[in-house]
Amino acid sequence: MIKSQSDVQLPLAGLDPLQNQEFKIRKRNGRVDIFESSRIYNAIEKAFKADTDLPETAALPEATQNSAEIIAEAVVQDVIGRTVRGANLDVEWIQDAVEKQLMKAGFYAVARCYILYREERKKARALQSGDPGTNQPVTITVTKSNGAIETLDPERIRAIIYEACKGIDNCSAQDLNVEVMRMLYDGITTEEIDKALILVAKSRIEIEPGYSFVAARILLQITYREALGVECDPLELDVVHRRNFKAYLETGIQADRLSADLLDYDLGRIAGAIELQRDHKFTYLGLQTIYDRYLIHIEGRRIETPQYFWMRVAMGLAVREEDKEARAIEFYNVMSSFHFVSSTPTLFNCGTLHQQLSSCYLSTINDDLEHIFKVVSDDARLSKWAGGLGNDWSNVRATGSYIKGTNGESQGVIPFLKVANDTAVAVNQGGKRKGAMCAYLETWHLDIEDFLELRKNTGDERRRTHDMNTANWIPDLFMKRVIEGSHWTLFSPSEVPDLHDLYGLAFEQRYVEYETMAANGQLRQHERVVALDLWRKMLSMLFETGHPWLTFKDPSNIRSPQDHTGVVHSSNLCTEILLNTSDQETAVCNLGSINLAAHVSDGKINEKSLSQTVRTAVRMLDNVIDINYYPTPEAKTANMHHRPIGLGLMGFQDALYKLGYSYASDDAVTLSDHSMEMISFYAILASTELASERGAYATYEGSKWSKGLLPIDTIEMLQQQRGGYLEVNRDSTMDWAVVREAVNTHGMRNSNTMAIAPTATISNVVGVCQSIEPTYKNLYVKSNLSGEFTLTNVHLVNDLKAEGLWDAEMLDDLKYHDGVINDIERIPEHIRQKYLTAFEIHPSWLIKCASRRQKWIDMGQSLNLYLSEPSGKRLSEMYMQAWKYGLKTTYYLRTLAATQIEKSTVDVNRHGIQPRWMKNKSASSEINIERNRQPKMCSILDPDCDACQ
Repeated sequence: MIKSQSDVQLPLAGLDPLQNQEFKIRKRNGRVDIFESSRIYNAIEKAFKADTDLPETAALPEATQNSAEIIAEAVVQDVIGRTVRGANLDVEWIQDAVEKQLMKAGFYAVARCYILYREERKKARALQSGDPGTNQPVTITVTKSNGAIETLDPERIRAIIYEACKGIDNCSAQDLNVEVMRMLYDGITTEEIDKALILVAKSRIEIEPGYSFVAARILLQITYREALGVECDPLELDVVHRRNFKAYLETGIQADRLSADLLDYDLGRIAGAIELQRDHKFTYLGLQTIYDRYLIHIEGRRIETPQYFWMRVAMGLAVREEDKEARAIEFYNVMSSFHFVSSTPTLFNCGTLHQQLSSCYLSTINDDLEHIFKVVSDDARLSKWAGGLGNDWSNVRATGSYIKGTNGESQGVIPFLKVANDTAVAVNQGGKRKGAMCAYLETWHLDIEDFLELRKNTGDERRRTHDMNTANWIPDLFMKRVIEGSHWTLFSPSEVPDLHDLYGLAFEQRYVEYETMAANGQLRQHERVVALDLWRKMLSMLFETGHPWLTFKDPSNIRSPQDHTGVVHSSNLCTEILLNTSDQETAVCNLGSINLAAHVSDGKINEKSLSQTVRTAVRMLDNVIDINYYPTPEAKTANMHHRPIGLGLMGFQDALYKLGYSYASDDAVTLSDHSMEMISFYAILASTELASERGAYATYEGSKWSKGLLPIDTIEMLQQQRGGYLEVNRDSTMDWAVVREAVNTHGMRNSNTMAIAPTATISNVVGVCQSIEPTYKNLYVKSNLSGEFTLTNVHLVNDLKAEGLWDAEMLDDLKYHDGVINDIERIPEHIRQKYLTAFEIHPSWLIKCASRRQKWIDMGQSLNLYLSEPSGKRLSEMYMQAWKYGLKTTYYLRTLAATQIEKSTVDVNRHGIQPRWMKNKSASSEINIERNRQPKMCSILDPDCDACQ
């Protein structure tokens, strides 16, 4: 048998007539050399290993090795026969013979690997040598980043690709290598080679989602090279990471990018805790997002690797802990394992010289010119450090109101909103992202109808705010008037100043009194309208412009734990934060989100794992309050007095997939209920533990917590105040007596503990669906500040593979149907139901799930609602259901966009039916359609809103 270079050369046993005869072979450069039979076996062995993804150093299984030896001997027989006939031997003929024998033996996949390797070597030779008949090689050169020029080393490129593909199923290193080699040219730069490597992997993601990890690993190698300053062998990376950790910190400190406090740790212990293999958890989208937006850089060069980044954030959050090394490692483990991730401002700034770690700020504007412009100035400072803004404008007098100081009339609130809008545009957070702001106005304000039109594309541009979000702060009384078909009265706040601070029954009583005064001519300004007409205009503007969002004043206040210290006058940029505001206090929210999908195991939520994550997360969020940089004194006052935190979740849809549930099902509603109950249970318990260790927050006494009222208990209070119109499930499954006893004994460290934010960016980082969102499409192209990314639903692909249905034709079908599978009949019904997309799910399911969560949450949730075929009736029913089901706020109304996934490669005539997006349109055999953009949503959220994480 032929096994290695040490084996006996030809002739083989049994070929006595050819004993002691040497065979000559002509090489490609014309040189004649002695034929070595062992090289045939070596080449065949490599092909078998490539087919099975075996490392080159590994041994073939015995049966496979026997097959390889038999084929090699058959090739040698062909060589002998050709020589006996007097024909010449050359390399190309021998390689043809190898291919022929592999095919003849039925090893088609192995033959393909051999062919690809042959092409790969052919390309490398073409790059390095010119005419094979000459001795004058034409070498291809590479221009390095420092300007130096060197000869291309194809083996180095091949090594990068093979390392990236190692252990990832259905991803061919040989295919990628051949494609990359075709893209190279003389004088190519190292940066262009890096781009080519990533590009070829990216281009295959839609065919095989595993290539997303391949592309990520290639980017990892680039990142390591840039940050560590050396080209590391994979086996040395761990050692180099630990060895260079201190130097990385010192470099960042010297450049004024990192805090010197980070050197006060036991750096050996910290570096020893780094788990480099966790870098392989990143998809390409996640890693590119980290690379572009989070890794610390100096003059464009990243000095952080992903694990350095996680550790830097963890160290920044643990800097005031007693055993800060142990806590930093605890925080690092929960983030780097993707169990919990802090919000974007924390990731941006933690461990730096400017530790503005909070996500959102909520302000109330007084009806005073000086205070109006003070808040605008505050907004600029808050926005500078990546804070999203929520402003309550309901105090500002209406158009036509009397101004005593000038004996004139007010222009109302609209001109000031235009100033606020332009401030958000001007202060764009150092170029990292646009300023992000939302203005709130109560529904009784006399300027409400002008407010509804702020986002219209027609009309006086001086009364339009195209860059600012708007939201309607709606009292329950208005909703009742709509249902009852009665009238609604609009007032100027200058004449009804106390309405701003009233809610529930107290608001209703005072509002009716003001209506009586208006009817008696005791008020100068008021307008009586039909409530249903105003409701219809609200819905019409919401559909036309996406704004104002509908948020509900009474449940937000009645269920607030802090009703003893003030009033919730608005929500934040993303409608999940509900905190008191005044001219003395600017509310601050400190956010982070649990990856629910990471806590699913053995067909259920792993409660033990979830409880540990929640406990660590609450501690991290509480630490933010003490180390945070506060741009205004009002923000510091509010945060230090009340210490609110907002623990949320992401990956809810992924958890459903793992458990086998459709979002449009009672199982999803139950999961929403039970998972949020667990998070609420352990979050409140964790806050009591911190209170026992560090003390309760300053304004604890008099809060609902101090009165023994948990979020679940406040539903009854809302029922009593609203007097009906409330349909909220109140069941529970856990022993809440444990939590009640802990709160009673220790108090609470945090006035508020839970809020579900959109997680638009951090969900990309960890590779799950954002927040509580359903899947947008099963295949689409996402555009954000890092470029365009093909997103394929990996869960769906895996299920289709299990059914033997994932192939090129299925991919073509998925493109044709715009990422929706409901019309692909060969897919089993249970899979089609499991993978319904956002616009296929009736919004009532999203509202039911949100209602079950809301009963456990002490703040709110960013709830987007989707309608594929909106109408006035459907919109009204949807938002009425949201109100009746006890939701405190809603977020975006999303309707189908006009653009779809690119279909230039799809033959639409092959399909027997039109996809739903093409109904009533003439089909064409050649469709070029712009890549998909997310449906009607905020310009901040599309592509990404860091204020929404």
